[in-house]
Amino acid sequence: MKTLVIMPTYNEAMNLEHSVTELFKHNPGVSLLIVDDASPDGTGAVADQLSAANNQISVLHRTAKTGLANAYKAGFDWGLKQKFDYLVEMDADGSHRAEDLPKLIAEANAHELVIGSRWVFGGSVQNWPAYRLALSRGGNAYAKLMLGSKIKDMTAGFRVYQAQLIERLHLEDLAAHGYSFQVEMTRKCERIGASIKEVPITFVEREHGVSKMSKFIVLEAMWLVTKLGLKRMLGIDRHFDSNHVAQAN
Repeated sequence: MKTLVIMPTYNEAMNLEHSVTELFKHNPGVSLLIVDDASPDGTGAVADQLSAANNQISVLHRTAKTGLANAYKAGFDWGLKQKFDYLVEMDADGSHRAEDLPKLIAEANAHELVIGSRWVFGGSVQNWPAYRLALSRGGNAYAKLMLGSKIKDMTAGFRVYQAQLIERLHLEDLAAHGYSFQVEMTRKCERIGASIKEVPITFVEREHGVSKMSKFIVLEAMWLVTKLGLKRMLGIDRHFDSNHVAQAN
């Protein structure tokens, strides 16, 4: 089965080479697509150098930074056209440990979406201050409550999708641009009855560079979850659900 790891990048020149080296050390059989959003720090050039040295690495250069959701959508589209079976979301900053990926891939044949989860038994986070832990735990609890979800780590960004599931999700309907994209994708998967498995991972805070998390991203996520949750409670999107489940099946 062909597996494509998609790494969106923006100003990750200090982290990218190490992350790529670790990826292939622990997962020699995968392919990698680096999706760079015109990073001003030269990340795109680093990506090109890595690609020139390894034919398992491809680079997709985008002209501007338009959000994580759009970067992944571009990567998914590329992977589908290249006929990959599994599409992996993975950060380029080292926070997603390459040694955890084989555990996720091992579950991908039996489950359409496999989530590397920080908040299931056995999962953990290293080097986060108390406020980041509280923000993540609180945000996930709020999303789970508002959306009626069974998933404990809805905001997780370390995932393996079966390619056929991505084809069923109608990504043109996505409202999110930033990290709330992960919540919206999880919700879409649950709504069409996809098989989902959470696998415990260790998330390690980046050592170099600056986190992309911002107040705007947090507010976008809160607004999106609240809006979607209210629609669910009021039954506004039942017609949407019935149409999309029928099309997905």
